Amino acid sequence: MSAVSSKPGQHHSVLDWLRNNQQLSATAQSQRLVSAVIRQEGRSLRNQTNCKTAWDESDTSRRLSDRAWEVARWKEALETCAQELDKEMEALALAKEETEQTLAATAAPLEVSRECLTLRDGRRDAELVMDPVDEELKKEVELIEQVQEILQQHIDKSFEHMCVLQEARHQLTADIQDKMAALDIDLSCLSLTVESPQISLKTNPTRIPPGSSTPEEWVQFSQSNVTGAQEAMRVSQQRREDMSLTRAQLQNELDTQRRATEFALRKRSHQEEQARNELEWQLRRTEDEMAEMEADVHQLDADLRAKTASLKLAHTRLENRSGRPGVDLCRDKVMSGLIDEVQQLESSIAALKQKLSEAKGSLQKMKLHHSRMLQDLSRKREALSLEERSLNTRGRLTWAQPPHRTSAMLVPLTDSSGRNKLRLLAQ
Repeated sequence: MSAVSSKPGQHHSVLDWLRNNQQLSATAQSQRLVSAVIRQEGRSLRNQTNCKTAWDESDTSRRLSDRAWEVARWKEALETCAQELDKEMEALALAKEETEQTLAATAAPLEVSRECLTLRDGRRDAELVMDPVDEELKKEVELIEQVQEILQQHIDKSFEHMCVLQEARHQLTADIQDKMAALDIDLSCLSLTVESPQISLKTNPTRIPPGSSTPEEWVQFSQSNVTGAQEAMRVSQQRREDMSLTRAQLQNELDTQRRATEFALRKRSHQEEQARNELEWQLRRTEDEMAEMEADVHQLDADLRAKTASLKLAHTRLENRSGRPGVDLCRDKVMSGLIDEVQQLESSIAALKQKLSEAKGSLQKMKLHHSRMLQDLSRKREALSLEERSLNTRGRLTWAQPPHRTSAMLVPLTDSSGRNKLRLLAQ
């Protein structure tokens, strides 16, 4: 036998060996039990987490769907409100344009009224009177200026409210765009799945972004935009109604004043025509009377010359008979007759001279008054021409006329002498 190369290790007893085998078996069994428990717990945890994850994903998808529906509903409400607001803005712009056109249409009547006043200021002397036409024209000018001021105020207010409507439209547009962007994001999130390539882990995804709002604030914001737009539209509708009513009322007032002015102008023109006709008639009668007076003056002068010649004859006879000699210088009937004749001739000549002087004075007065009447007739003709020019000038008026004209009223007018009975169309 060969010799042992090293010292053998410590030998264990059979009991130690058995204990070691039992310990190994017990440890293995214990670990298997623990492993089984862990496996069961893992399977249970897997089932629970799978169910929880599936439920959470489903609940999140449902919430995303509900949120998308709510956002879409508000987006639709905002778009409907925006469309109504656009229509109201267009209607207000149209009403503003009509008011501006009405304002522009008052420029010509104002110019015509002022031109008529200027024309009538061209009357001279006694014809330059403050008559009802002047009063109506001044009332018309004042009324047109007031109308222009009122219309301009409505235009300014409508312009200011257009800015309010545009601001409300801007708010709605911004809210709609935000809703569209949020809806796109929510629908995109709703379409994502675990197999989607866009998913990944993010840094601190559970943080609350700055500027976040609560659901109540979100609803209140959109509701405030809609309410503000509706209130602006309500005010706009009221403004349009006010403008329409104001335009109609002012148009009626202008038309009424125009008719009153034209009636006063036609009536005054008729009165001046009557005065002209009366003065022309007086002139003709005065000229006839002057012609007769001149003829009578010539007759008086001729009679005066004839009476003077007769007086000379009587004087000469008396003077010649005073040269009779002696007793033949007798105061006979011839002398008495000659003396009576001289006295009668002297009395007649004195009366004729007095009457001739009166006739010449009256003729001179008639000539002076005739000259004044001619001047006044010239002024009346000029004034009447100015009235006709004023009437022709008012033909340029562009105010709206009623579609159907009623029959004109006939107003009987008479002149001061009662000779002419005329009729004036009252429009």
